Amino acid sequence: MLRDSSDTGVSSSPPRVLVVEDEEVIRELLVPTLKEEGYRADAVGSGEEALKALDTTLFDVVLLDLNLPGMHGMNVLSAAPATQTDAQFIVMTAFGTVDTAVEAMKLGAFDYVNKPFRTEELLLTLKRALEETELRREVARLRAQSEEGFRGKIIGKTPPMQRVFDLIERVAPTRATVLVTGETGTGKELVARAIHDVSDRSRKPFVPVNCSALTETLLESELFGHRKGAFTGAIHSKRGLFESAQGGTLFLDEVSTISPSTQVKLLRVLQERVITPVGGTEPVPVDFRLVAATNEELEANVRSGEFREDLYYRMNVFPIRVPPLRERKEDIPLLANAFRIRFAEENGVEAPPILPDTLSRMMAYDWPGNVRELENVIERSLILHHGARSLPFEPAAGQAVSGNGQGRDLLGRARAERWDLDRLEREYILEVLDEEGWHQARASDILGINRRTLYRKLKRYREEGLLPESPVHS
Repeated sequence: MLRDSSDTGVSSSPPRVLVVEDEEVIRELLVPTLKEEGYRADAVGSGEEALKALDTTLFDVVLLDLNLPGMHGMNVLSAAPATQTDAQFIVMTAFGTVDTAVEAMKLGAFDYVNKPFRTEELLLTLKRALEETELRREVARLRAQSEEGFRGKIIGKTPPMQRVFDLIERVAPTRATVLVTGETGTGKELVARAIHDVSDRSRKPFVPVNCSALTETLLESELFGHRKGAFTGAIHSKRGLFESAQGGTLFLDEVSTISPSTQVKLLRVLQERVITPVGGTEPVPVDFRLVAATNEELEANVRSGEFREDLYYRMNVFPIRVPPLRERKEDIPLLANAFRIRFAEENGVEAPPILPDTLSRMMAYDWPGNVRELENVIERSLILHHGARSLPFEPAAGQAVSGNGQGRDLLGRARAERWDLDRLEREYILEVLDEEGWHQARASDILGINRRTLYRKLKRYREEGLLPESPVHS
């Protein structure tokens, strides 16, 4: 398999070119010429050898002869996206026709040259292919870093998230299929939208599909569309989502739930780039970029026979794993404050601050629902405590604040972090106040102290800079 996908960009080393040509004399002419021009060049003599080379090495440009022995060059070109992320293909043939050129371009070829060709002409075409690749990558970088770019929409400064951002920028300008994996609530659709927004398909539709929300029959009808009279109730022809995503990006969420029969049809679409609507007879060409997502281990599904191996490899061309929130806890303060401000604006309420101790408790929690759970907790807290001067942390019922994934309680945290008695008392008081919405009378009853004592303690915490002025409830 290919090396790590973080190495897919062109580095400072010379561009790498693969020559796929069955005529030895042409290979012996091109390889030395390319090396003299400063390229790293490899050569193979058949389509089968080409696929092996493409499966083990990342190339910047592929010079591909169409009239190859055994596997035809068109088959190599159609299979290439499953192994290469952004290589440019220049097709060569002595039997050139307009139809062949059009077909090659549909399959993603950068350009088309007829044999016999002049070496200078081929080198110029190769140079243009590399320049377009660099231009696409630069456009992707600029889009990502602009105010509208995904770096302003997806929050995260930890190393795991920076790696996700880097992978988005690398794969976005390519035509490669992307498989986004991660637990529920990590933001897989945000990653898919970022890939679309940074790509050169950004002006075309982004079409999301939740595969788990549709039955097998309905999913097939939604994806492929149907013709009038195809089944009972089909009183009008309907355009499918493959066609709706024409020129853009199709996002298939929860692909692990797709039935075996639909998997076969999806594989055929990815291979041939044509669809036949339900009840139709004429194939319809489609041009879309596929981004798939799942919260399951598809490899395990492949081993159990629930998911087709060939479809898995078609989808897993460029994998991106979105880390769960517990693996990037340093991002929690950024996320919490962003959600606090956003939901305050949306609900027309003030945005009380989140105290340092409250943030510490948030970071000690494991967030089984990930970013989505944090988002819901902040919105709920804002609505329930919109008059408060600080925002309490109230995780879902039955969920314990945890620092190591094992549901440690307050006393467990105190032992693990070696708190003194003052710290333990303060944390417990603040936790009870949070639970009671900072209603000091109720909190005093639970704590077994009178309200005056509680007031004095809170006053001391504020004076020591551990707590700003808090709300007063009777």
